[in-house]
Amino acid sequence: MLVLLQRATHVTLQVLGTELADLTASEMNVLANLADGQPRTVSEIGVAAGVRPTTLTGVLDRLADRALLARAPRARDRRAVEISLTEAGARKAARVTKAFAALESRALDGVPQTAIAQARRVLTALAAS
Repeated sequence: MLVLLQRATHVTLQVLGTELADLTASEMNVLANLADGQPRTVSEIGVAAGVRPTTLTGVLDRLADRALLARAPRARDRRAVEISLTEAGARKAARVTKAFAALESRALDGVPQTAIAQARRVLTALAAS
């Protein structure tokens, strides 16, 4: 099963890389996790995106350099840095979300909802391990 998951991931990234050529896979991941508009700390993004802190710092730097996100001290805890999307970042995140949804729709067209629900449970379990 993991070989199929790896192959599906590879194909997914190839397709998304064509549609979102100006973003790396890690940048897409971060933007998708911020697409709801809720600011998050760096550690919250790392957990949600499944990205190591060393990788995440570089990704956040690149997105900030392109004015897609902003960093600010968190109001409740000034030691923590909060990450939020800029207007341009929100537009880019919406584009990422739309591309994700379109690919998922094409890939799962005709797959029974029960099978999709089971696959979500399996992927959730794998992501939590």
